[in-house]
Amino acid sequence: MPRPFSRLPEPLAFIRHFTPSWFAVTMGTGVLALVIAHLPWPLPGLPMLAEGLWFVAVGLFALFSLLFLLRLALFRETIWPMLLHPVQSMFLGAIPMGLAVLIKGLLLFGVPRWGEGIYALAHALWWLDAALALLGALFVPYLMFTRQHHALEKLTAVWLLPIVAPEVAASTAGALAPHLAAEAAQQLLVAGFVLWGLSLSLAFSLITLVLLRLALHKLPDTDFAATSWLPLGPLATGCLGLLSMGQAAPLAFAGTPLVSAAELARDLGLIGGLALWGAGLWWLVIATLFTRHYIRDNMPFNLGWWGFTFPLGVFALATFELQAVTGLSLFTFIGLLLAVQLAAVWTLVFSRTLAGVWHGELFQAPCLGGPGSPAVSVLSEQAG
Repeated sequence: MPRPFSRLPEPLAFIRHFTPSWFAVTMGTGVLALVIAHLPWPLPGLPMLAEGLWFVAVGLFALFSLLFLLRLALFRETIWPMLLHPVQSMFLGAIPMGLAVLIKGLLLFGVPRWGEGIYALAHALWWLDAALALLGALFVPYLMFTRQHHALEKLTAVWLLPIVAPEVAASTAGALAPHLAAEAAQQLLVAGFVLWGLSLSLAFSLITLVLLRLALHKLPDTDFAATSWLPLGPLATGCLGLLSMGQAAPLAFAGTPLVSAAELARDLGLIGGLALWGAGLWWLVIATLFTRHYIRDNMPFNLGWWGFTFPLGVFALATFELQAVTGLSLFTFIGLLLAVQLAAVWTLVFSRTLAGVWHGELFQAPCLGGPGSPAVSVLSEQAG
């Protein structure tokens, strides 16, 4: 076996070239833990496996946060190129999404292990996550509109990443609200519905642009193969958020003038959730066909492959939630198929990531090229 980090572009590249796209590893690993925990048949060893994966995701999030902060502190000259980069800046949305997945896992795994005091910690972390998600959903599009360079033929679904983060936070609010006092739960759900509406409305606009781009300019390059799955994310998360917040609303608003609206939210949540799940099913099939096309073109591995995992995982969670609400066994069967597919994809992507980390080839930030490189030229034009 060759020695580690033999392909690092420079010393301390794992800090200077650390990008927010690494947080997609946390998203994919965390959502797999949640899917395993929600399997309808608790086979021996599965709860331990799910909890173990969640701990791995927590450790990775802590490590990635440290490396990202070190980059911001030690290599401040790399911040602006990252923010101006039309792709890497989008992955800032992966930070709050990764945190939201960990918060939901904290409710599942933390409470049995450390007690109900975890709910207070999860509540505080949720507001932090919501603030980060909202900041990214505002700041990154502002940079897109004012400083970055974009063109329709270069558009990919990666634009969705900063926009979807508030919606992921909203879906976590539905899981947390039943464990809080009434007033705190009401505030949480109101904020969650606002974030859900903000995110999903913009996501539909961007998905429309993605469809237009596909019709006019066909599939993106193989480097962006995984972006074909990203539109599934907001559709699935929208379904999950609408269902979970709708189910939590009647209890939170019981005895208040809004109890009727809360019951309506529960009923409309099911109808809207089914509609969004149907839209997600269409995108699941079309993304699968796209991937078969890309496989024939020998698509190269990169960190973007983690985009195969999170949308698939959250669609599986939405499917299991629909099964719990409707009681239909069809959703159990589909959810199980999705869970098996997710486990297979995660295993492949995680193993390729470990190999890339060992060699050091993944620590090459696209926004940091050498003099005269395309990345630097584009950034220079934008800065000018």
